[in-house]
Amino acid sequence: MRKSHTEATSESGRVQDVIKRAAMRVIVPHHTDKETAKRKIDERLAQAMTQYGHYLNDSNHSWSGDTLTFSGSARGFKASGTIELTDTEAIIDAKLPLIARPFEPRVKHAIEQEAAGVFGGGA
Repeated sequence: MRKSHTEATSESGRVQDVIKRAAMRVIVPHHTDKETAKRKIDERLAQAMTQYGHYLNDSNHSWSGDTLTFSGSARGFKASGTIELTDTEAIIDAKLPLIARPFEPRVKHAIEQEAAGVFGGGA
């Protein structure tokens, strides 16, 4: 049985809502200029790849201007996103697998702690 346009549009809207809910945003101050923030992020990524790279598959990251785009998977779960640097903040937008949704508060907290370590937390 074919779905009506209204039913198809409604279903599409629900799918888009699920995708949006799977997106996570974390905004952290970087307490420095963009170039220094970019260098600090690159240094931390290099450390993380050395430490955890053996857990990752298809890991990619690249800068385009002030935006780092990243993607990868671990144990079959994919994540992707961007880190955009403004004059004062790093804006981290990530898409996590839906199965990770219950852990989002812990993931956000871990990112905030990591960022505080990378950027000095203003202290």
